[in-house]
Amino acid sequence: MRAFLLKIEPLIWLMFGQGILLGTILLTGWILVVGLLMPLGIVDASALSYDRAYALATAKFAGLPIGKLVLAALLVLPLWKGAHHVRSLHVDFGGAERDGIVGTLLYGIALVGSVIGIGAVVGL
Repeated sequence: MRAFLLKIEPLIWLMFGQGILLGTILLTGWILVVGLLMPLGIVDASALSYDRAYALATAKFAGLPIGKLVLAALLVLPLWKGAHHVRSLHVDFGGAERDGIVGTLLYGIALVGSVIGIGAVVGL
């Protein structure tokens, strides 16, 4: 199993990097808006209403469901980032001999979560 994980390592690193990118850019903005600007009254609370969020999630551009693609990326990529972080932490703390089992478990959880998340987004 470890050999298989090494073969798909570039794909995992790609998803890990994109998860970091999305998390860094979007999480910072989310914390700023929801944690600071809304309580101070600078941003109206209706900006995060269900109707606006649904309209954004189902938006289309040139026939492509761009809103759903972005939403799916926001759900899927951080799962892979988290799985890779936990696997690396496990190896760093001396778990290299169980890396194949732990990596398979963590990436399996990320895969199941990705399928569930994509299924939820497609069902919008």
